Amino acid sequence: MTEKKIIAVVGATGAQGGGLARAILSDPAGGFTARALARDPNSEKARELAKLGAEVVAADVDDLKSLKRAFHGAYGAYCVTFFWAHFSPERELANATAMAQAAKDAGVQHVIWSTLEDTRKWVPLADSRMPTLMGKYKVPHFDAKGEADHVFTDLGVPTTFLLTSFYWDNFIYFGMGPKKGPDGKLAITLPMGDKKLPAIAVEDIGKCAYGILKKGREFIGKTVGIAGEHLTGSEMAAALSRALGQDVRYNAVPADAYRSFGFPGAADLGNMFQFKRDFNEYFCGARKLDVARRLNPSLQTFEQWLTQNKNRIPLE
Repeated sequence: MTEKKIIAVVGATGAQGGGLARAILSDPAGGFTARALARDPNSEKARELAKLGAEVVAADVDDLKSLKRAFHGAYGAYCVTFFWAHFSPERELANATAMAQAAKDAGVQHVIWSTLEDTRKWVPLADSRMPTLMGKYKVPHFDAKGEADHVFTDLGVPTTFLLTSFYWDNFIYFGMGPKKGPDGKLAITLPMGDKKLPAIAVEDIGKCAYGILKKGREFIGKTVGIAGEHLTGSEMAAALSRALGQDVRYNAVPADAYRSFGFPGAADLGNMFQFKRDFNEYFCGARKLDVARRLNPSLQTFEQWLTQNKNRIPLE
């Protein structure tokens, strides 16, 4: 029996990493096994992965030594950062650098780096169309990831650059679900105008990543963008209306209004949606549905995701 290839999964108790770990563990004949990296190996989610057959190891993206230990002996690694846990692009860049160094040190043969665009290549800091944030970013949670791409390349780490999309799961967890307005009607609010938003079920990101690993070296050195569907705000509202059995409207607001909403990260997200809106042709084109479906034949549409998750969406 051939020994299984170990995939070290950063963030295995989180959204993207959890999806990949479960995809590996649900395919016992697939030739891979999951090594789940967790800050707390005794957490409930870590114990659940262990029950499914994962090797759970303690590791922290802020601790290079722990990453080197966790990557040692692994064939592949899934690398992801956690901006919304700390709101620091500098920390994201440092974490990405540590992961790249650990992968190089361990001789990992295939890294998937979950990245996003450095939007400053499209909207320079001097461009006043959107405000500069934190002194040197346009979309902080995008820019530092994109800036880190070169670290993997410079170190010669065999890397696939995975461009992810908006999570439909944000309608459950991130406070983006339908909310009642002054008229008592439900609405989703986005500054996307009539442009399409590439989005995906977060579980499908992990399944697509698993598809990349199963293709061997085919995608090493390449950028792969994925989405489940490209939908306008109106199309999403219509799908939500059908799934929830009550009218949901699309409230298309200006980006300035979204930035002013005041919740943590509002300015960052306002700039993000504006970037996706203003460069829509590029942004959608970089996230091809047929590529995602080839990697993950069970890729969900928004309607399919809603069928499974509509009861989890809080209606405020």
